[in-house]
Amino acid sequence: MAGNNSVGRKYSVATIGLRLDGFLEATLRNAGIKVEYDIRDVQPSSDDFETPDVQATFSGPDVDLLLANRAELLLALEHVTMEALRISSDDHSRLSFDANDYRLLRIEELRVSATAAADKVKRTGVPFRFNPMNSRERRVIHLALRNEPAVRSESLGSGPARGVVVYPAGMASLPEPPRFAAEPRRGAPHSSGAPRPRGARR
Repeated sequence: MAGNNSVGRKYSVATIGLRLDGFLEATLRNAGIKVEYDIRDVQPSSDDFETPDVQATFSGPDVDLLLANRAELLLALEHVTMEALRISSDDHSRLSFDANDYRLLRIEELRVSATAAADKVKRTGVPFRFNPMNSRERRVIHLALRNEPAVRSESLGSGPARGVVVYPAGMASLPEPPRFAAEPRRGAPHSSGAPRPRGARR
């Protein structure tokens, strides 16, 4: 478990490392998951797609189990850990779990999907809805489209159904279900479902 200068951080290895280590050690042992992990402070970066304060990186025999089904178990472990450490939902982006560079690969996948969706919307003039995703991934979509003047993105829905809709820049949020553009790439946004009435961004 490595620590760095914690100045300017809300969380650091110095402040949550022992509790994080204790919870992970007990949880993984009880679950029979054979992995090791390294907990460290994350250095500030100019890349604002993900800027956690602390990251736990996993490796070992069962790391593929953590990464199966789009890292379902890794993300569930991350969420449960935040709840156990009483980290507020507003601060969930400050703690990150990763393995085999899953985060970097997922960010790139989301950026490509956002660009493809924007191209569809610009070409068709029809809103496009992504699959539901967590707040961290919605943020990546919003940031990926921030320099696209011809479109705008908005988070709609609630709870696990909350997702991102990309609209033509001049189109208001629609109270009725619109017809969505076709899927731009496999595993990216889908065309089923409809956005709810206008909601808050992110």
